[in-house]
Amino acid sequence: MTPDEFRTHAHELVDWMADYLSATDYQVVPPTKPGDVRRLLPASAPENGESFQSIFEDFRQLIVPNMTHWNHPGWFAYFPANNSPPSILAEMLTATLGAQCMSWQTSPAATELEEVVMAWLAEACGLPSTFRGVIQDTASTATLVALITARELHSAGQIGLSGKTEKSLRVYASDQAHSSIDKAVKIAGFGLENLVRIPTDSDFAMDPVALRAAILADIAAGLTPCAVCATVGTTSSTAIDPIRMIGEICQEFNVWFHVDAAYAGTATLLPELRWMIDGVELADSYVFNPHKWMLTNFDCTAYFVKDPSSLLAAFELTPEYLRTTYDAEVPNFRDWGIQLGRRFRALKLWFVLRSYGVSGIQALLRDHIQMASALREKVRLSPDFELVTEGVLGLVCLRANPAWAQEAELNALNQDLMAAVNAEGHSYMTHTRLRDVYTIRVSIGQWRTREEHVDVLWDALNRSLQNLSADRSI
Repeated sequence: MTPDEFRTHAHELVDWMADYLSATDYQVVPPTKPGDVRRLLPASAPENGESFQSIFEDFRQLIVPNMTHWNHPGWFAYFPANNSPPSILAEMLTATLGAQCMSWQTSPAATELEEVVMAWLAEACGLPSTFRGVIQDTASTATLVALITARELHSAGQIGLSGKTEKSLRVYASDQAHSSIDKAVKIAGFGLENLVRIPTDSDFAMDPVALRAAILADIAAGLTPCAVCATVGTTSSTAIDPIRMIGEICQEFNVWFHVDAAYAGTATLLPELRWMIDGVELADSYVFNPHKWMLTNFDCTAYFVKDPSSLLAAFELTPEYLRTTYDAEVPNFRDWGIQLGRRFRALKLWFVLRSYGVSGIQALLRDHIQMASALREKVRLSPDFELVTEGVLGLVCLRANPAWAQEAELNALNQDLMAAVNAEGHSYMTHTRLRDVYTIRVSIGQWRTREEHVDVLWDALNRSLQNLSADRSI
């Protein structure tokens, strides 16, 4: 493909991209069944090259109709995975540069831009000036990095956990913590039997009294408390663990304190919500995802540490072929995480922060939170629905509870209700279970979502419930 041919095809793609960003005339989730796409594709790679027009046409006809459209304005599932026009354009430039940003020497501008935008984020979100930031791919990786760093303080990397003579290292998290903590505990070698689940209160937040009791019990049993993972904005209900009280316990027992704010961390751009991270200065590591609620394409995770030397002790490794003249003067971010190779993720974050400014992102967050608040009020006033838990962010946890239904049948009813609404194609929700209560999660956070899209969803919930009620009365 010549540069002129590339230019022609690129313009064609950008026209399609612009149309896609404004379209809503497609189902949020396709009716695709397992194997449908595979059956449409050849079993072997082509022997000879094909025209770009043919490839692009297959993209439009085979791929797009069978994709789940995360940035549809009717997307209310999981948590948001936002993009935005400036972020998309930056991704195009990143792909064009094709840089491998593992060290300062391999991409000086990438390294220094990452330092700058992470400092911008820390200041904008009210994080301590003592934190140093690095971009990881996902919060799951960042949590793994945090636990490996905590483990390394016990010299596990030198002799391995299997060769240690001291007692088992223990990790603590609430019973509402994300599954990435379980996975990190397994990968880092602690073993799931050493993950201690701490009970939560009526708001599903970690009970610090129970945490302290668990640590004391482990010490008495000859075990070694290693790390505590607290959550600001749990996945099921956006519960807020009491960061300051947990941090004080971690300081008392010299335990690594990691704070997972993957979803909710973006909301700390709003001064009125910084109470959620009160005490974060006590944390050793902190993570949130701009690729969730900050208009930045996946993947882009902001990971902050109080003491980079602990991070480097766990990950720094410099073979002769990677040594450079400037190693003592600059950060080489390959040593700040698991990956050696690194994408130029800072570029899209820079484009987003400059395009919208902090105030523009704040306005978007407040709009989403207001939409969620308005939906909660409709639920409160409805005789047929109820809130399963209160919230202050963009997630609404609800269930149908009509007068005619018995408690024993509510889980099945709500499962059927969510399936019925999702099948209509204009909206999509996911569920959780909160103490065995089947809970419909309405996550409001996509950049194109407006009040009318939430209204469509609410009307669909009420209409579908009426239909299910009629079916059950037959």
